[in-house]
Amino acid sequence: MAPDQNRTERESVDQHRAMVTGATRVVVKIGSSSLTSPGGGLDPACVTALVDALATRIDAGVSIVLVSSGAIATGIGPLGITGRPRDLATAQAAASVGQGILLGHYSAAFSRYERTVGQILLTAEDVTRRSHYRNAQRTLYRLLELGVVPIVNENDTVATDEIRFGDNDRLAALVAHLVQADLLVLLSDVDGLYDGPPDREGSQLIAEVRGAADLEGVVVGGTGSSVGLGGMVTKVEAARIATSAGIPVVLTSAARAVEALAGEPVGTLFHPTAERMGTRLLWLAHATAGRGSLTLDPGAVHAVVQRRLSLLAAGITAVEGAFVAGDPVDLLDENGNAVARGLVNFDATELPGLLGRSTHDLARELGPAYEREVVHRDDLVLLGH
Repeated sequence: MAPDQNRTERESVDQHRAMVTGATRVVVKIGSSSLTSPGGGLDPACVTALVDALATRIDAGVSIVLVSSGAIATGIGPLGITGRPRDLATAQAAASVGQGILLGHYSAAFSRYERTVGQILLTAEDVTRRSHYRNAQRTLYRLLELGVVPIVNENDTVATDEIRFGDNDRLAALVAHLVQADLLVLLSDVDGLYDGPPDREGSQLIAEVRGAADLEGVVVGGTGSSVGLGGMVTKVEAARIATSAGIPVVLTSAARAVEALAGEPVGTLFHPTAERMGTRLLWLAHATAGRGSLTLDPGAVHAVVQRRLSLLAAGITAVEGAFVAGDPVDLLDENGNAVARGLVNFDATELPGLLGRSTHDLARELGPAYEREVVHRDDLVLLGH
């Protein structure tokens, strides 16, 4: 191997180690498949091994937030269910039973290190409403201040959308930003990102990803294990969310958790691709779905996208949806493409009578309350930019 190549590889390893060992607040996500036995139930030995790895870093002064899947998989056995529940009610029942059992195992494992755990269950509402996620943020901060290990999971027992086993990857990326983490570690049953199916001969581990160009031609797919539906697609997407917010990501297997947390060059390292953005904007871009849409004329699109200005009623040509003030809405161009998402200041029922009219006219006819922007630029994030 050439001296220059040796030096480059050493520098890469040193950079990897520095990103990991220099992190003082780390979010670790583990999937269902890494916590269960081949038969599908919770494997206490897997929980113990994970906690041993985390405790080593906690004892070294690192704050850890654990995002753990596995509630539904854990509840299957006690309910006498074989395989994945196919209906929402049964999945919710399994989550209800399994979450308590899962937390009990974590509590017992961490108690060996004289550590207390705290449960945080989040729903989509908790990450789309500003007041909700601010409350979640305050709770997580306080738990960390008190030396408690927060254990986060989606609140599957009350989820109204389809429950997906183990698909907490995006949640982990958002939590990493929420707690201002220095590092996100995604643990699964695969030891990293490969340029093709890991079990296919010739597939190569991708040691580093510095940007979208490094993923060109990479084939990711599949639905993961029988108890987890995260798969590699959601992990790459989670890495994109985190790195676009300035947070490096290590993706590897749960079996290599000790090495990964110690800064050894295992798995795949995703380098940050941008500076850290405001919490509200990141969550608005990645944790919300528009509850309606506003179609903009070309002038308004230019003002919002190019000039980064607020959206006024004068630039809106159509309103769709049944949203209320404070909801996220998608801003569409004339072709129906979503160019931005923002928190709207008016109910859907109020807007039709305001369209195309200047704020000055609206204030004169309807009062000063109608002089405000439909979407303020501070509550707006561009999509696809």
